[in-house]
Amino acid sequence: MKLYTYFRSSAAYRVRIALNLKNISHELSGVNLLKSEQQATPYTEKNPQGLLPALETEHGVLAQSLAILEWLEETHPDTPLLPADSWEKAQVRSFCYAIASDIHPIDNLRVLKYLSGELNVNDEQKNTWYRHWVIEGFNRLESLLGDHDYCFGSEPSLADICLVPQVFNALRFKVDMSQYPKISAIYARCNTLPAFIDAAPENQPDAQ
Repeated sequence: MKLYTYFRSSAAYRVRIALNLKNISHELSGVNLLKSEQQATPYTEKNPQGLLPALETEHGVLAQSLAILEWLEETHPDTPLLPADSWEKAQVRSFCYAIASDIHPIDNLRVLKYLSGELNVNDEQKNTWYRHWVIEGFNRLESLLGDHDYCFGSEPSLADICLVPQVFNALRFKVDMSQYPKISAIYARCNTLPAFIDAAPENQPDAQ
């Protein structure tokens, strides 16, 4: 498999973690978002959506991180990242969607570039926008977490895979994480695991 990735892409970060946790052999191919390589050929010939990540497999190229994560879960079930119980599985998915659908899309790079470019928003206003939506989301996520080692139990799940990249970005934008002790503890615990360490942005070949 080949993963098209950018070191600070939250969505690509999710897939890197999952591939590592499942011990799936893969190679990384860097696509520089700052240079808009995701919107140019030859990348768009592989992924017409022009977004990251994309996973090239023997079946073809699959886009959208949550679709990739679900496919990996179904095709490589030996290291499960979803609970067996249908209700518990739905709870994990709900947590993932709260990040991937409600926080990340309005704070991602193309939105921030539009704010600073087309709308002429200055850096302070842009960062305030970012922090506002992260805080809105994290306030709710914190209330959903119990007293587990990870988001929903004693082992990492798709919820942790989605949470860690979002916390990484929150720290980049100086969100005060002291108000989220459960999220912060899970983030710290995940980052003691080799699968998460190897997937971290600073450890990527294209890290700047």
